[in-house]
Amino acid sequence: MGKKRIGLIAGVMLAVMLVLGACSSDSSGEGSDDNTIKVWTMSKALKGFVKDYEKESGVKVDVQVIPWENAHDKLLTAVASGKGPDVLQIGTTWVAEFAEAGTFLDLSDHIKDYDNLSPDNFYDSAIETTQYKDQTIGIPWYVDTRLLYYRKDILGEVGYPNGPETWDDMIDASEKLAARGDGQYALDMPATDPQFPFMLAWQQGWDYDIDKGAENFKEPSFKEAVKLHHLYYKEGYSQTGEGKEFFQSFSDGSKPMFFSGPWDIKTLKDRAPEIDGKWDVHVMPKAENNKSMIGGAHLAVFNNSDKVDKSLDFINWMADPETQVEWFKTNSELPANKASWDDPALADDPKVSTFGEQLESTQALPLIPEYERLGQELLKTLEQINRGGADVDKAIKDYQSKAEKILN
Repeated sequence: MGKKRIGLIAGVMLAVMLVLGACSSDSSGEGSDDNTIKVWTMSKALKGFVKDYEKESGVKVDVQVIPWENAHDKLLTAVASGKGPDVLQIGTTWVAEFAEAGTFLDLSDHIKDYDNLSPDNFYDSAIETTQYKDQTIGIPWYVDTRLLYYRKDILGEVGYPNGPETWDDMIDASEKLAARGDGQYALDMPATDPQFPFMLAWQQGWDYDIDKGAENFKEPSFKEAVKLHHLYYKEGYSQTGEGKEFFQSFSDGSKPMFFSGPWDIKTLKDRAPEIDGKWDVHVMPKAENNKSMIGGAHLAVFNNSDKVDKSLDFINWMADPETQVEWFKTNSELPANKASWDDPALADDPKVSTFGEQLESTQALPLIPEYERLGQELLKTLEQINRGGADVDKAIKDYQSKAEKILN
């Protein structure tokens, strides 16, 4: 057993001692009959949504909703105790950590038995996030990605009524927007999103090679992404500090662009109805490419489940194109099954269909257990550059050293 795995398991056991008292000891097969499967999810809407499946299949689905802030510790406890659900939701950025700990049943030999579970049904980048060391740890449930939200009226005033196509366009538009006067900016930069800097780097032609480790961060294309990020603060295109809530600054025009996921379509309709018709979404601006991240969640079978067939039948139902469309209508989360995108509910909505277009140009985040720590450390580095005035070259070099310690 490698040092990394030993360290992870030790961490799991420590977490169990810390959180066992706060978490229930649910286990498949305990407290439920043979016709019930237990599902752990972070989506409240799933409780009512599964009633159709129960009617169709005759199987009872016992849904337990776990708040996101508690989910990580709850899963750690389940892994160490061996007492968990039959089916569990797993976020894409947690795949490597929990797969390394042996959380999931390998589905590789089961997929062929279910029509809706074929990898061909899903986006390639979504499937990539279900693969770990030659195992299939889950099936894509829903996906998300990031786009540019922009004010059509305000961007039109600086020459981009249909949105910037490239990063050169973005910089040109941003310079003009920031020149409007005090308190006027161009972009509400996602300063707390650890995924965004990696997206910027991909667009500059960078990629993370697992075999290179911290050496990846010596690539010139990675530095270009850091410099681009810093440019927005150095030139005043983005505000240093939080300022107003994003929908307020988008509504009043002081920050007429931001990057976000599909959920903010509804947020803007609800929180800023006064600008309805004045805003739109655009695929990511292009440098070497216009790649965005692939996010979302998978449905997996817990390694100790004794109801594998029933669990997979439920996941097969959740992956059906019609079910995926109904889940989108229920919870505004984008279908992972590509066939669902032909449905008018998605195809006839220009904003939603633009997300579908971007999903064709997405990339999986590094599937390594240390990813979240690398991302958080990178945010600290950018903060030192953008607000603390740190030298870019020195800050990147320091980050490389920290990344090496994290990875080792």
